[in-house]
Amino acid sequence: MDNPSGSQKKNIYQVFTRLFGNTNTNNIPWGTLQENGVGKFSDFSIKALNEIKNLGITHIWYTGVLQHATVTDYTQFGIDRDDPRIVKGRAGSPYAIKDYYNVNPDLANNPADRLQEFKELISRTHSVGLKVIIDLVPNHVARNYNAQTNPGRVGNFGEDDNHSVAYSPNNNFYYDPESTFKPLHDHEEYKPLGNYKFPKLATDFVEIPAKWTGNGSRSTQPQFHDWFETVKINYGISPEGRKDFKELPRDYNTKTYSEHYHFWESHVVPDSWVKFRDISKYWLEMGVDGFRYDMAEMVPVEFWSYLNSFIKTNYPGTILIAEVYNPTLYRDYIFQGQMDYLYNKVQLYDTLRDIIQNASSTDAIQTVENELHDIAPYMLNFLENHDEQRIASPEFAGNPEKGKPAMVVAATISSAPTLIYFGQEVGEPAVEDAGFGKPSRTSIFDYVGVPSLQRWVNDKKFDGGKSTVEELQLREFYSNLLNFTLKSPAILGKYYGLHHYNLEHSENYGDRLFSFSRWTKDEKLIIVVNFSDYQNANFKLKLPRDLISQWDSQQENYILVDQLNNTYQTQLKLKEGMAETAIELKPLESFILKIM
Repeated sequence: MDNPSGSQKKNIYQVFTRLFGNTNTNNIPWGTLQENGVGKFSDFSIKALNEIKNLGITHIWYTGVLQHATVTDYTQFGIDRDDPRIVKGRAGSPYAIKDYYNVNPDLANNPADRLQEFKELISRTHSVGLKVIIDLVPNHVARNYNAQTNPGRVGNFGEDDNHSVAYSPNNNFYYDPESTFKPLHDHEEYKPLGNYKFPKLATDFVEIPAKWTGNGSRSTQPQFHDWFETVKINYGISPEGRKDFKELPRDYNTKTYSEHYHFWESHVVPDSWVKFRDISKYWLEMGVDGFRYDMAEMVPVEFWSYLNSFIKTNYPGTILIAEVYNPTLYRDYIFQGQMDYLYNKVQLYDTLRDIIQNASSTDAIQTVENELHDIAPYMLNFLENHDEQRIASPEFAGNPEKGKPAMVVAATISSAPTLIYFGQEVGEPAVEDAGFGKPSRTSIFDYVGVPSLQRWVNDKKFDGGKSTVEELQLREFYSNLLNFTLKSPAILGKYYGLHHYNLEHSENYGDRLFSFSRWTKDEKLIIVVNFSDYQNANFKLKLPRDLISQWDSQQENYILVDQLNNTYQTQLKLKEGMAETAIELKPLESFILKIM
């Protein structure tokens, strides 16, 4: 249970592929590709990939790889032009997929060879010992979806739909019959290209009948805050909520993926299910090692049982990560849906964010651990991703140092994977107004640079040659932490909370501190962190009789050595079945103390 999918902890580096290698520093709001630049697959050189791996990374999640809607003109390469009224930003949303069997032409040196260039990237990534993850977006596609490179006889979404009805189990989309879709026009919050007037297209975008929007809006003219650039996929659930497919028996939450696979072999499933099965097969055959499923909870859990059991049966070792935010669904999507990992957003991320912002005490961390203890190894822990504000942004913490104790907790509290978002390791604050994407989050919709990362990229030397001292020190902290978790047996072992015991029994131990133990027979760790950004912590950390009994410790005294920098040592003293150690923590300091 402590380690559901492997003998080594996983550390995932999410990189927004379009931005990683972009060295252009113009950052003009609403700027074009030519004005603001764009990164390429080729920017992930062997040198760059080795530096990412050396950070302590096992998997790289290339975000924004699949071909999506964009305002940039690629008609010379046979790609239909998109109406800017149904695109977010000039570059477009990576979650408005336009062709599931090809990749974003922005990312290729020669857009005509873009798929081959991606295959070469997969090969380079594997050659340095990293695994490849890409997004699969099952809930919606671009409103102008038009796959032009489908293999064999694979059909396009919607091409065989019955447009005269709102719903049919084998339709790929939902419709408002006898209506016409009305795109956004000028809006007080939305100007498709800022103040730039886009030339009139040769033919206007037409959608008859209108389809439901990706977030479920049935309006023929979605609002700005709807996912207006996308249309919702129909998985065989009627507008009234009826499931027109075989429901999974409840006891399947205890069955193996093989049993799930054999269950679906004997049942007919809706057409959309089959299309996504074929899409996943296409990318896995190409060498992709896993998927991150966008908005997985908006798709029925039975589909995930069908898809994931197919993948695990035919492609063992594939890593499957789901974006799920409803805690009441967690166990269904893990055990019935056969997911490897779910986002730990609503519990751990939100809790750590509140603590960093002084809106909550560290008591809340233990509450989260208690709530998730049975599924903690299945939760993906993070402090940043493309949806969340940067730690260093003024809107979050304003200082990347404030994220360090929270990062230690996220990386060591369970055997679950740790996710790092590119630029997090050098304290990127994301203060640019890129256009559609606004400051605090690095924009996924615009052509823009990532200044802190660009200094580390250093004109594609990938050596930190232009980084500040503070940025390099922060990166060293992340490297020390992540690499330690890869080699530590105890991180895959048992958890024992020390926080509440010390609140009751240790003088000067306060609610800006947090402590716990991770241990196996052969390695015993004590993790203690100080979330205060101004106050030293000097106290005696006490270990209860129950933990010492489980450790079966024989000596009276042990040396504790910090594994983050190896400069701090203290002594653990055992007496009458209990133990204590003197701790001196600076503001925002953390120790991973190993019993020697």
